[in-house]
Amino acid sequence: MTATTTARLAAAPAGTRKQPSARLRAWATRAPLLPALVFMIAVTQLPFVATLVISFFDWNALYPKARHFTGLDNYRQVLTDADLRHSVWTTVLLTAAVVLASLVLGLALALLLDRRFRGRGIVRTLLIAPFLVVPVAAALLWKHVLYNPEYGLLNGLLHYVGGPQPDWISRTPLLAVEASLVWQWTPFMMLILLAGLQSRDQQQIEAARVDGANDWQIFRHLTLPHLRRYLELGALLGSIYIVQNFDAVFTITSGGLGTANLPYTVYQSFYQAHENGLASAAGVLVVIGSIIIATFALRVVSSLFREEVSRA
Repeated sequence: MTATTTARLAAAPAGTRKQPSARLRAWATRAPLLPALVFMIAVTQLPFVATLVISFFDWNALYPKARHFTGLDNYRQVLTDADLRHSVWTTVLLTAAVVLASLVLGLALALLLDRRFRGRGIVRTLLIAPFLVVPVAAALLWKHVLYNPEYGLLNGLLHYVGGPQPDWISRTPLLAVEASLVWQWTPFMMLILLAGLQSRDQQQIEAARVDGANDWQIFRHLTLPHLRRYLELGALLGSIYIVQNFDAVFTITSGGLGTANLPYTVYQSFYQAHENGLASAAGVLVVIGSIIIATFALRVVSSLFREEVSRA
């Protein structure tokens, strides 16, 4: 290139210089995220693909050379086996009961914390604490500190008032698991609903009070419709996690007394029966159910963001 050509390029207007393409700029922006993307694919997607492949085989870990391709037989067995169907029903019942109870209690606590009173910060911290406890530790706490028929707190209180001394886990096994999960997930629902309460239009509420509306009418006609999206979000996110819950069932009842949910059944098929193909098929069904619920959750989150942007 001659000096004359170089001088012409330097003197050319900025708009006439060759700019990098939009695709190149986009890749340059995304390049720092590629290592994280590769890591996520290697950690999450590759194991899922391997699980999906194994689910099409009759594969017992004790007889690895006898494995063979069976197509959809494992899925057919998961959907037709009586024990597996019972575990699916237990999973649905456990998830519905825990989510509904957590939402109701979380809403009550959120309404309480939305009011100003002395010590509100301390009360809020104490109410959030159960959600921060490790799930296995929370289950052990309920099993030994509360439910134990000999030295548990519940029977201790009943003994103090002259009441019976039941074995809570043997008498109400599923309710025992549900109570521990409700205790742990109520703070999560409370935080979501409290955020919704604090995003209300206070001028609209004050106008309703001026018009003579009482607290119940304000809650029914203003607060509850405003919280609908937040209630949906809490229910969907709670369902995603509780459908996959394993710790409470394993720790409190060891899957006995009719409390075995689908994740525990997957554990039994894989680690006790060594049926890798059957366990993989059940695991794939759990993942598919979680993805369906997560899709609805993402739609609710995106709609909340759009509402906040339009309000701003």
